[in-house]
Amino acid sequence: MRLLSTFLFLFLVLCSDISAQRKDSYVQVIEFSGMVFTEGEDGSPVPLPYTNVAVKGTTRGSSSDLDGYFAFIALAGETVVFSRIGYKTVEIIVPDTLTSNHYKWLQIMSSDDYLLPEVIIYPWPSREHFKQEFFAIDISNEIREKAQENLAADAMKEMRYAVPADGKETSSVVIRQQATDYVYTGQIKPQNIFSPLAWKKFVDAWRRGDFKKKE
Repeated sequence: MRLLSTFLFLFLVLCSDISAQRKDSYVQVIEFSGMVFTEGEDGSPVPLPYTNVAVKGTTRGSSSDLDGYFAFIALAGETVVFSRIGYKTVEIIVPDTLTSNHYKWLQIMSSDDYLLPEVIIYPWPSREHFKQEFFAIDISNEIREKAQENLAADAMKEMRYAVPADGKETSSVVIRQQATDYVYTGQIKPQNIFSPLAWKKFVDAWRRGDFKKKE
């Protein structure tokens, strides 16, 4: 009888320990969503698109759309990082005491400017040499006509298509493409072949001669 009581006591202790372990190992799944803002020119908050919102130390996350909205799945207690080029990085922690599986957050991003010392580069050894050479320049009619040709509408149009994009333009295109990919994750992207607006743009470009082969 004593042996049976001892066995029953050990069994109850073991079951309570397993139940406590299961309770401790439970992690709440949260639908984390919200909007990202920044300060506008008039001081009022405006949506900040293309902001990276990701769980620290993981590949899970999203990016804010044109309206500043974002949404993804996170776990209670995880650290979420808000980052964007030109703005200060912000980290928040998802509370582990939530009673709901939905958590909404409004994040205001402040700009982060880097001030570099001013550097002036001259093609001449000193300012005096520059003045002497500048006043000695003979602007002939041939040079003036060549400058006017370079500033003609056709020449400027060709340069817009021929000159490669700089770093700022390239990064903007990449960020917009990433934001579009995040928005349509898990679903089929809309097909422009069925869009009347896309067909109108195509016809207008065809009439303008944008598809003609350039010499």
